[in-house]
Amino acid sequence: MNATSMPIQRGTSWSAIVWKATLILIPLVTAGLLLWLRHVEVRALAQRTVSSYGTVPHFQLVNQEGRPFDSVQLAGKIWIADFIYTTCPGPCPMISTRMSELQKPLEKTDVHLVSFSVDPAKDTPEVLRGYAEKLHAEPKRWDFLTGPKSAIYKLSHDGFKLAVSDGSDEAGIPVHSTRMVLVDRRGEIRGYYEATEADAVTKLLADTSHLLREQPK
Repeated sequence: MNATSMPIQRGTSWSAIVWKATLILIPLVTAGLLLWLRHVEVRALAQRTVSSYGTVPHFQLVNQEGRPFDSVQLAGKIWIADFIYTTCPGPCPMISTRMSELQKPLEKTDVHLVSFSVDPAKDTPEVLRGYAEKLHAEPKRWDFLTGPKSAIYKLSHDGFKLAVSDGSDEAGIPVHSTRMVLVDRRGEIRGYYEATEADAVTKLLADTSHLLREQPK
């Protein structure tokens, strides 16, 4: 009786091992395939022409470390900007996640990330520092800026040509654009990318790669 039962137990055990291995490998293979497909699409899109939409004006704000941040620090760099606030109940977490996704593929470049708070009264440097830490933001590559509301709103509306509201309407919360903005080494806006769209990061990486070739360091 024992002799006949042993092969069945071994067969069952081997099948279980194969099944568990398959369950582990499927997501890993899928993730690898998706990364490869993004890389292929980025290379294909990088061949397209990148337009110009005007120049970002000079600004002076404060970063998450409480240090003065002058736009002169971005001179000669390609950079990507967005407008968010840390208590946002809407799209900000998605926008910030999209920005965070850019760090790894751009780690070997000098591309800088800049996030402007549209709720500077609440988003002090200390609050922004905590927000940055949750996103695993690389300190020297990604700055979170705060400062006078009038300066930030003017920069968003007049400089970046993005819609913004201070929350004085019935909703009572700041309303801002969900687009990420690509800026070249000359301070010219070269592209807008809707962060809520699935292919936003792919398109942004493609155009950034184009600029890195067009304007080498």
